[in-house]
Amino acid sequence: MPHNLDLIFTLTGGLTAALVLGFVTQRLKLSPIVGYLLAGIAVGPFTPGFVAHHGLAEQMAELGVILLMFGVGLHFDVKDLLAVRRIAIPGALAQIAVATLLGVWITRYQGWSLGAGIVFGVAISVASTVVLLRVLADNDVLHTASGHVAVGWLLVEDLFTVLVLVMLPLLAGRHDGGAAEIAMSIGLALLKVGVLVVFTLTAGKRVIPWLLGYVARTRSRELFTLTVLVVTLGIAVGSAKLFGTSMALGAFLAGMVVGQSEFSSRAASEALPMRDAFAVLFFVSMGMLFDPEAVLPNLWLTVTTLAVILLAKPLAALAVVLLLKGSPQMAVTVALALAQIGEFSFILAALGRELELLPGPATQALVVAGIVSITLNPLAFRLVEPLSHVLSARVRRGAGTASDLPLAGDGQTTIVVGYGPVGRTLAELLKEHEIEPTVIELNHDTVNQLRGSGVRALYGDAAQREILEQAGIRKAGALIFAASGSADAVIRAARDLNPDLLVVARSNYLREITGLREAGANAVVSAEAEVAFGMVERLLTEIGATPEQIDRARDRVRSDLLSG
Repeated sequence: MPHNLDLIFTLTGGLTAALVLGFVTQRLKLSPIVGYLLAGIAVGPFTPGFVAHHGLAEQMAELGVILLMFGVGLHFDVKDLLAVRRIAIPGALAQIAVATLLGVWITRYQGWSLGAGIVFGVAISVASTVVLLRVLADNDVLHTASGHVAVGWLLVEDLFTVLVLVMLPLLAGRHDGGAAEIAMSIGLALLKVGVLVVFTLTAGKRVIPWLLGYVARTRSRELFTLTVLVVTLGIAVGSAKLFGTSMALGAFLAGMVVGQSEFSSRAASEALPMRDAFAVLFFVSMGMLFDPEAVLPNLWLTVTTLAVILLAKPLAALAVVLLLKGSPQMAVTVALALAQIGEFSFILAALGRELELLPGPATQALVVAGIVSITLNPLAFRLVEPLSHVLSARVRRGAGTASDLPLAGDGQTTIVVGYGPVGRTLAELLKEHEIEPTVIELNHDTVNQLRGSGVRALYGDAAQREILEQAGIRKAGALIFAASGSADAVIRAARDLNPDLLVVARSNYLREITGLREAGANAVVSAEAEVAFGMVERLLTEIGATPEQIDRARDRVRSDLLSG
């Protein structure tokens, strides 16, 4: 079969299986990642039926890893980490140490090397960002003190894993010169990494926002998306070619630079769907490694790995949070949220295999542990409340105990989409009534002006769920669509994220009113109708009609227009 057909068949077969099984797991209220891993098993060489080309799947998955790391950098905020540093930083490091030591202890009985045990231990110590955020959001605890600590904890794990990905190729290399040569090689590599970080975060902060701003002024979505992709891949490849570091680190740094600019929201909403597509192939490629016949021979390794993930990690996190004066509810929330493994675990495993550090059984155990832990995590999280009550009865809460109430600033807001003459007028009226609006606008210059005047503004397309999430749609009281374009997609996305939202929309034509109401708008104001009302009122005023006659005429016009 020609190579190009291999590529097409692998891409089509892998994505189709991922779509079907991802949909099934979603309907079962499980993480779609479980479906993607099962899809890999279904199209892998160890199960009957269609067999995808694993080599090609891995190559496409490498792009998924780069885009995953870009997404991690994009959402990494040093301020978020510093806000919860008292618990998140020491807690994450302690939990990583416990899980890594247990991983070394487990693999010792398998006859593995110390290096293999450390890599395996680190792989099972880190949790999935995707799973954790989904679980916290679904249970309405993402914007609580517990949720912020869990996210900060995960940021520390992500940073630690990035460092491991950078250092692992060095530590796995063969050096004949002894300890001195190894130390020199590591020192040189760290120097290169330092130069890369400084260069990217200094020069990149000047060049990348300027480039994105220049492209944004073209109003071309395709060019903006292409620019983000080129910047990500360019820095990733340049990191490997010029500095000898991993492409993952370069992609992470690129994400950090873009994330600290005013283009972060739009980059996340428009460019990261590519990440999701290729990330799916990454999980599919990992599932393809699973061999059902290897389960029984590796049963002890798999069971002990699951014990570390489902028991040891949560217990370590629970103990650390309580020792650091966190509340019982915070301790249970963090512990259960982290009782799983995900994308970084598989990225480490893939690199370990590539460097010939991890044997085959390691991947088999990680795939099974990933499927089981990700499947059980949303179910286990339902135990947060009962376990918190039991723990609260046994633990006396000290004066320094953290609160689990929603954080300040998470109250209701009104989101205004579009800042033309209509949106500007509405936003000013809201401020006059002491309601601070959040504006979503696609004009970059307008967003800069609003931010300069102290108005909270996001640059991006309000039809994208990511933009609405960052605007605070889940906690918002109302959404006003004041832009001149189509409101249908925006209203449907907003309704999906917040069913109780009050939605007021603007339409250009009368024929659009029915569709917008079906999409979920509570009220629709039509430009055609308002022009008719204004003209009737002006005409009747000119001919000397009384206010009562004008009101009756306006009601009749409204009835005629809106009923037609």
